Amino acid sequence: MAKANNITDDQLIPVGDGFLRFESFQDGWDDDDPRRAHLDQYMHQLELAGKPAISAMIKRYVEQNRPVSCLINNPYIPWASDVAESLGIPSAMLWVQSCACFAAYYHYNHGLVPFPTETDPEIDVQLPSMPLLKHDEVPSYLRPSTPFAFLRTAILGQFKKLDKPFCVLIDTFQELEPEIVEYMSKFCLIKTVGPLVKYPEVPNSTIQQVDEIAKALLATGISFLWVMKPPAKEFGLPFHTLPEGFLEKVGDNGKILLWSPQVKVLTHPSISCFMSHCGWNSVLETLSCGVPIIAFPQWGDQVTNAVYLVDVFKTGLRMGRGKGKKGITPKEEVAKCFVEATLGLKAKDLKSNALKWKLAAEEAIADGGSSDRNMQTFIDE
Repeated sequence: MAKANNITDDQLIPVGDGFLRFESFQDGWDDDDPRRAHLDQYMHQLELAGKPAISAMIKRYVEQNRPVSCLINNPYIPWASDVAESLGIPSAMLWVQSCACFAAYYHYNHGLVPFPTETDPEIDVQLPSMPLLKHDEVPSYLRPSTPFAFLRTAILGQFKKLDKPFCVLIDTFQELEPEIVEYMSKFCLIKTVGPLVKYPEVPNSTIQQVDEIAKALLATGISFLWVMKPPAKEFGLPFHTLPEGFLEKVGDNGKILLWSPQVKVLTHPSISCFMSHCGWNSVLETLSCGVPIIAFPQWGDQVTNAVYLVDVFKTGLRMGRGKGKKGITPKEEVAKCFVEATLGLKAKDLKSNALKWKLAAEEAIADGGSSDRNMQTFIDE
């Protein structure tokens, strides 16, 4: 990150109304080390290299009369709380998904309710103060069939050390998830501090699904902006290919880009709805901008977020789970969602609810709002 942003250690970088100082440490591997492609191995290496490096960094700050008052961990560095404990300074946990997903991982880690297993993979999950989650609406890393078990291990690393941080900072706001925030506060001190600064997230889609979406856009005649980010090279996936003649048929009715500033797009008055995989960052951005969502979740927390968008926040439509082995949603169903989210009474209801959440988000981060108060309390403590 430092190299990509031309940042040097101990340099003050202006951010908002203040400044941030970035520090980095060497992970001990060469840039071309093939083990970097294996996140489970790399996470272990980060801990081996990071613990002594961050400990030395903090001691250096003490010698410079700039003592560190708190360490904040995340799923990639849960061991930061170990470093803080060894040096006698407080630590906090940063959770960048919803409080609902926090509750799911907490209950899974502590075995408080039954979750899908290899012998019973299709059981539904009922968590306190939450709607019933069908087996495919549970965060996908918690399912026995997940190919990303190492990510489950990484995320659960925070929960195995939950006795060390003095509080949990969650990127949500009190008014958005009041029941589950109140319930989970019985187990640990939770401070809702969102919406925080966010970045766009556009996961990969299958080529077949891209075809169905393209055909649906042609069938409805709806004007659109479609961001098609190329897949990361390390995944070895082919570039998305549009159906032959698609651009010619669309003409001036649509625009396709490799990237766009998501928040800037969402705040444009021409936007009627946003089709999203429903990563939590995108959910908060969309709610904060007052835009309805067509939910098209793929994995991780996205499937659980979609439940909340449709059934709790009532700002979204759920695109079907798809047909057949590959779970492709046909163009007819995609087109139905496009029309329903942009025209008629349903579209008005979605927009009305989205605008209510926009106002609630603005009030939460305004001076004296719930997230503003929680952040100030955290700093004071």
